[in-house]
Amino acid sequence: MTDTSQPRKSGLMRNLPLIGILIVAAIGAFTLRDYLSFQTLADNREALIDFRDTNYLLTALVYVAIYILIVGFSLPGASIATLTGGFLFGTVFGSVFTVTAATIGATVIFLAARHGFGETLGQRMEASKGTIKKIKDGIDENQWSMLFVIRLVPVVPFFVANLVPAFMQVPLHRYVISTFLGIIPGSVVYTSVGAGLGEVFARGETPNLGIIFEPHVLLPILGLAALSLLPVVVKAVTGKKGL
Repeated sequence: MTDTSQPRKSGLMRNLPLIGILIVAAIGAFTLRDYLSFQTLADNREALIDFRDTNYLLTALVYVAIYILIVGFSLPGASIATLTGGFLFGTVFGSVFTVTAATIGATVIFLAARHGFGETLGQRMEASKGTIKKIKDGIDENQWSMLFVIRLVPVVPFFVANLVPAFMQVPLHRYVISTFLGIIPGSVVYTSVGAGLGEVFARGETPNLGIIFEPHVLLPILGLAALSLLPVVVKAVTGKKGL
């Protein structure tokens, strides 16, 4: 009886971090949605600017910490937080703070998933046969391309892009590098929108969060995604591996 209960407890302990993240995410989806909004930013913009002007370093650290929590616990408001980063720190520094914080937060949930469900699922896929094994082998051969594509294509939810690599047993260094580089284009777009919020506030308007889907923005990002798939295409055409 002890032998059977011990593996169950061990499995529960491994999955506990991810379960905790999912619970916090579910609670946050219902309790924080009204607070992490554009209207909240608009109502508190003067207080935020005053605090930044007198405590720039502290403001930056608090912003990064909050962004890590938002991403790490998959809480709502990442877009508004990115706009806030641009509004407070400008496009350059806002992008640096946002990309850094988002990468750290994404790594937290990746590690939680990999050491929980991801480890078990990955082992089962590796030991499986047939179609599932072929799919995993194909992804393993083209991990860099797959990782960049799911980050660059804006239709892939950030939460999904954090979990899929964990289930595919992607090495940590590949995940971190591809996440950091892959989220730069989208982050810069939204941060630049945030940097122009002063004029938006003055006109009493709301920012265009759909700007990333406009052709002049979307097409270059899709071009980067297509470029990341080039090694896969070369392998398919030439039949070579290890490119």
